[in-house]
Formats: sequence, structure tokens, C-alpha cells
Amino acid sequence: MTHAFDWSAGYASQRSPVFARNIVSTSHPLAAQAGLRMLHKGGNAVDAAVATAAVMTIVEPCSNGLGSDAFCILWDGQELHGLNASGCAPAAWTPEYFKGKYGAEVKTPPKRGWDSVTVPGAVSAWMALSTRFGKLPFADLLAPAIEIAERGYNVPVVVQGKWRNAASLPEITGQAGFAEAFLPQGREPHIGELFQFKAAARTLKLIADSKGEAFYRGEVAEAAAAHAKAHGGAMTAADFAAYRPEWVTPIARDYRGYTMHEIPPNGQGIAALIALGILEKFDMSALPVDGVASQHLQIEAMKLAFADAYAYVAEPKAMRLTPAQMLDDNYLASRAKLIDPNKAQSYGPGHGPTGGTIYLTAADESGMMVSFIQSNYMGFGSGIVVPGYGLSLQNRGHGFTLNPGSDNLVGPGKRPFHTIIPAFLTKQGRPVMSFGIMGGDMQPQAHMQTLVRMLDYRQNPQAACDAPRWRYFGGVVNAEQGFDAATADGLRRLGHQIAPFTDSYQDYGAGQFIWRLDEGDGDPSVTGYAAASDPRRDGQAAGY
Repeated sequence: MTHAFDWSAGYASQRSPVFARNIVSTSHPLAAQAGLRMLHKGGNAVDAAVATAAVMTIVEPCSNGLGSDAFCILWDGQELHGLNASGCAPAAWTPEYFKGKYGAEVKTPPKRGWDSVTVPGAVSAWMALSTRFGKLPFADLLAPAIEIAERGYNVPVVVQGKWRNAASLPEITGQAGFAEAFLPQGREPHIGELFQFKAAARTLKLIADSKGEAFYRGEVAEAAAAHAKAHGGAMTAADFAAYRPEWVTPIARDYRGYTMHEIPPNGQGIAALIALGILEKFDMSALPVDGVASQHLQIEAMKLAFADAYAYVAEPKAMRLTPAQMLDDNYLASRAKLIDPNKAQSYGPGHGPTGGTIYLTAADESGMMVSFIQSNYMGFGSGIVVPGYGLSLQNRGHGFTLNPGSDNLVGPGKRPFHTIIPAFLTKQGRPVMSFGIMGGDMQPQAHMQTLVRMLDYRQNPQAACDAPRWRYFGGVVNAEQGFDAATADGLRRLGHQIAPFTDSYQDYGAGQFIWRLDEGDGDPSVTGYAAASDPRRDGQAAGY
């Protein structure tokens, strides 16, 4: 029996929920259709997810590329699995490396260029998922992406806007290889203009023919290392060859009879779980959904969650607190007591109990569900593109710190604090929803906001996705266009600093959701799914 959603609830949107037995939902229609092609060929949700992810590197290059990182949570029909395919720092990266190169006062690795690039992990995620869970030959999964890269595609509205914004930033356009790859005719493509990426097609063919080995231990790795050396970077072919993704056990927190799952650190998914653990101490459903009291509690819970996440999340072996300590119920109850329902506050981290991104989700009628996210981090990542290979590289190294007292201190082979977080919802050990919301630090905030709307207020996934969001960062609450003006005024009276948000890339996040209508009630047959796709992007949920 499905959750008692109000299917009539809605906000200004151009979309309705999509119902089907097999669904792919992501932020570009061509990618969603590529996933459906795999399902029609007899593949499963993992095959669909990998094909979709590969196409996304071509059709939304402002957000991800062949040099992205990735994370995944999947239900294989029996249990949940997590995959951490975030990249590691090159062997040469130490605090001394950066301070010697950029000055003793530098606080982080740079935002752009080769010294912001960790070993890219997304391709390894495709390989690992296909090998362990896929049904179709790996090369088949990359065929749609190769075809689209070679023949080209017509650039859509939202992607073009983000592309145009990036093209105005010399810190990106001045990076080695960027203009050659992404500024054809000396400019960004126009809306509807054909964009071809033949260099990326070449790399995709190498990946397909070698089942990924050419990327990490062959021609592509060698080309990347040579490019790094020529442009002052420290990345080597040995760094590529040493990389392996990691299968992990998702961390979890119960909320309103369901269980929310996230990838454990080095990702920030734990922030969403902390916030939900705090909100569970309050009767949210008794408060008007878009009213001041409900939104105030959510904002304050998120502040508390971020205070801990930013202080403690890092490479797991470097963390002073474990995820279990950070999610301890007594600890979260003590944090909830800090919230004043009548006043906005600032919070520091507690001490615990003693002791540019794309998201996609796919589900098939066998019951397999995949929650997958991959990212170049900031728009177009490092700006570096390896010529002849279309290898556009992330800038996740910028997520490290050079503060010697931090758990997130840069070091050889370490993984930095990561923003991208796939999510999954279960009920009594059965699968319910695969979902995620891309958008930097907006991600855990949107996980919390949409889940509260669905579980406390019975808003269906598309309505919860469409609803205006807020974003907390740096002491300021940004309210999206369409956010209730009276609620914004009420939050100001409580002491919240409400301001517009003009970041043209991250904005308020963009989500994709697939909810299993029978909530995995024990019958292996799937009666159907309901899917939502965020109107803030060009995408769609597509099914049959």
C-alpha cells in the first residue's frame, strides 16, 4: 500500500508525476531515453543508469564530464549497496606542495586548473556497477553516448544558460583545453545549436572497448598525465592506475516510520540525516507546511547539521567523530533542545556523544532501483580539458583545506570533503524511493525539505519537488522566487537574514525522484512507480 499522498497538491510547475513499471529520471531527455533503450534491450536498472550517466557527460557538460566523480546507492532486489567513486589526491599533494607553490597563507588548493583535480572516479563507478550488477555488455551501455557525442545534440535552454555564464569567466575559459572543447567558433553554443563532441566520443570508445581499463591504466591516463605535466600539475599515470572505487555500507536514520539512507563520509549526506534526526523531535505535521514555524524549525535544524558536517566530515579514517557518534539519538535530542522556536540563532559544532552536478535515478519492474550522482563540482569543474580526448576534469581538490588542525587536511591518496550525495528511502527494510537533488551545499538541505514535505505533509514527489525552496549558507537564508512572502517576513521577524541568491550555477538544486507505489510490500512483482523530475532543469522522467 502506497503512502497516502495528496495527488492534488501542487505548486507552479509544468510537470506531473510519471507512472510506469520501468522509469529513468534525469535532467536531460536524451539521457533518460538512453536509459530506457537499455531496459528495452533486456537490461536492468543498473544498465539504464550507466547508459544515462554516460550520455549526461555529453549533454550537460557544465555539470559533469568524463572526468567527474560519482556516488551510488542501489537496491539489488534484496539489499542496499553503496558505492563511493570519489577521487583521491595525487601522491604529490601535501600541504607543503601547495604552500610552496601558492604561498604560506593559502587556505585551500586552487579553484581551477590541474592543482584542483583529484583522480576522476565516475568511469570507475560505471565499470564497477556494470561488472557486479549489470546484465548487458558494457560496450552496449556506452553506445548511445558515443552516438550523441559524434552526431551532436541541440543545446537546451537551462544547460545553455549555465554554459553562457561559464564562458564569461576567465578563470574557466583560460584553462588549458577549455576553449577548444567548449567554445566552438570562439563562443558558447546558442540555444538549439548543434554541439558535437567528437573527442569525447573517441574516449568513450576507448572505455567501451577496454571495459574502462584504457581510462585508468592505458591511453587516456597517459594522455591526462602528459597534459598535467605540461601545464604544471602533479597528476601522474601512476595516480590513475592506483585508483579504485569503494563499496560501502550506507548510513541511515529513521524518520516518521521510514529509513533515510545516505553514503557515509567523505560525503555530506550525513548532514541531511542529522537535520532529520533533529526535526523528528518536533511535531512537524501540526504546523502549516509553508508557514513560518515549520520553515524556521527546518532552517535551524539545517544550521545545526551543517555546523557538525563542516567541522567533522572528511576522509573517514581522518575523522575525529564516527558517523554513529554524529547520529546518536541522545546527541541529536540535545542538539534539538538548542532550537528556540521564536528566534533564529547561530550554532557551533557539537562535540558528539563521548567516545556542477547531475543526478539520475532508474528503476525496473524486477524491483532494482538505482540512485546515482556524478559531478564536476563547480561549473565545468577545473576548466581543464585534455585535448583530443574530451576529458573534462572536476575540481574536487578545492574541497580540501590546508588548515593543519582540520580532519579535511589535504594529503596523498586522501579523498576531500564531498558535496554530492545520492539518497534512498526504505520502510521496514523494503525499498520505497530512490532520489537525489544536485546543487552543491543545497543538496542535504533539499533532501530534508522534500522528505519533510512527503512524509510530514503527504505532498506527492512532484509537488514536493516543485515547491519553492530556501537555501542556508554563511548566515543568510536565500528564498527562491515563489516562496511565500508572508512567511519570509515572519522569518525576518524571528531574526533570519533573508536575501536573494544570484549564483547562476548552483541556484536551489534540481531533483529526480522515483517512489515505488507498493512500497516493496513483500511481493517481488512491481505494481508501478511514480517519478518526478525537477522543472529547474531541462530533464524528464520517462518510463514504460
